[in-house]
Amino acid sequence: MNDSVQGFVPLAGYTGYDDDEMRMRAANFYSEVGRRRTVREFSSRVPPRDVLDNCLRGAGTAPSGANMQPWHFAVVDDADVKKKIRIAAEEEESKFYSGGAPQEWLDALEPLGTNPEKPFLETAPWLIGIFEESYGLLPDGRRVKHYYARESIGIATGILITALHHVGLATLTHTPSPMGFLNEIMQRPPNERCFLLLVVGYPSEDASVPDIGRKSLDQFTSHL
Repeated sequence: MNDSVQGFVPLAGYTGYDDDEMRMRAANFYSEVGRRRTVREFSSRVPPRDVLDNCLRGAGTAPSGANMQPWHFAVVDDADVKKKIRIAAEEEESKFYSGGAPQEWLDALEPLGTNPEKPFLETAPWLIGIFEESYGLLPDGRRVKHYYARESIGIATGILITALHHVGLATLTHTPSPMGFLNEIMQRPPNERCFLLLVVGYPSEDASVPDIGRKSLDQFTSHL
């Protein structure tokens, strides 16, 4: 890219590695993320706030369609607000488990031990409502369309989950359906739609996880 092109600057911060270093870094990264598990039993211990802020900054570096950055991360630590979220979420989940979901879906969830009760929504120190902005608003009120918003926020969420795991925190992706109540409780505007609710904190000392595995590389990749 010509450095003189208006609106562009030289690439800075890129670091290349030789083959052996790349292999080591790739193996180390896989070893670390391979330990990540979804947790449903949280401690009430509160992690340092600046740690969360830097993980959120990391999520904000995600690529996005036309660099619109169509996301908002609403962090909740207030006990009363968390209680409201739990009550509303459990109401929707009760409908889901008592006939709202097809039996095939319930059968798929059975090995995970999930049910309508969501105590972690109050126990965990932080709940993060991850909101997808379908459009932006200019100061004069005009709308600006956001391109590939769903894909962009999915990438940002993946970075956030990985960053939180990297610093030693556990997460749970919670997706009650419908999630419209989160806009009201978290005071988010109508141009935003909740993508998911991320539960964040330390796992409890007696936390357990389902005895399940992951697909092998040859089961989910192909080379053409």
